[in-house]
Amino acid sequence: MCPNCGDFYRTVFLLGQLALYADMDGADLGFVDAVTPSLVVSLPEPPPSMLPEDRDPDDPGDV
Repeated sequence: MCPNCGDFYRTVFLLGQLALYADMDGADLGFVDAVTPSLVVSLPEPPPSMLPEDRDPDDPGDV
């Protein structure tokens, strides 16, 4: 496994859990708004095998 794969998957998991929490009744949306940017900024580069090799990183439509 690549050195940052665990960090990447853990951060993606946390973002998913945060999105689920935000959809719950009574969720503290101030907390969601405060935590989300920090998680996004801490997201490391995706593992090499996750994206196609011929992908153009400068093309927003080429995901």
